[in-house]
Amino acid sequence: MTTTTLSNVSVNTQASVYFDGKCVSHQLTLADGTKKSVGVVLPATLTFNTGAPEIMECVAGACEYLLAGTDTWLKSGPGDRFSIAGNSSFQIRVSESYHYICHFG
Repeated sequence: MTTTTLSNVSVNTQASVYFDGKCVSHQLTLADGTKKSVGVVLPATLTFNTGAPEIMECVAGACEYLLAGTDTWLKSGPGDRFSIAGNSSFQIRVSESYHYICHFG
């Protein structure tokens, strides 16, 4: 099931822009203090590093991802989620815009 709305949130109105504009996101803080980000990755192959564990949820578009220490690219589309360990990395390969929610922790 794809998340379509997040209620009772504060939004950081200044975007975080990564990889020369190929990834743009906004940080959200929920009423209970939980942090998330919502954003889009444009067509590219990028490598992201994590501090805390993350869950990437696809809300539109699609991607392929490769977790650190693995050699198999996996697909993610609307409603799909994948988990990344803390202090790790993953590659993401996007051929169409990939819209996501990143759940931290």
